[in-house]
Amino acid sequence: MTSATTTSALRRLQRWFQAQCDGDWEHGEGIAIETLDNPGWSLKVSLADTPLEHKAFAELKRDYESETEWLTCFLRDGKFMGACGPQKLEEMMEVFLTWAEES
Repeated sequence: MTSATTTSALRRLQRWFQAQCDGDWEHGEGIAIETLDNPGWSLKVSLADTPLEHKAFAELKRDYESETEWLTCFLRDGKFMGACGPQKLEEMMEVFLTWAEES
């Protein structure tokens, strides 16, 4: 097993965040996880001044017709954006982390 499969998505996201913190980045950029009213979750990760800033990402839409199992991720305005159903937060973080750790 790789460390990606044995370490939780939250722990990996914390490590990615900490690796970006350079005394400046964390003051104007960052990560936001919020609830949605449909219900669900949103994830916004600023890519400015990170190794991911210019990296391509293929938009993902999964089970979009489902009320609870849906997931979408894309890049917009220098940010990784994700939204998902109420039980898909960890999977959405995994999508970001798999993409972020691929290099």
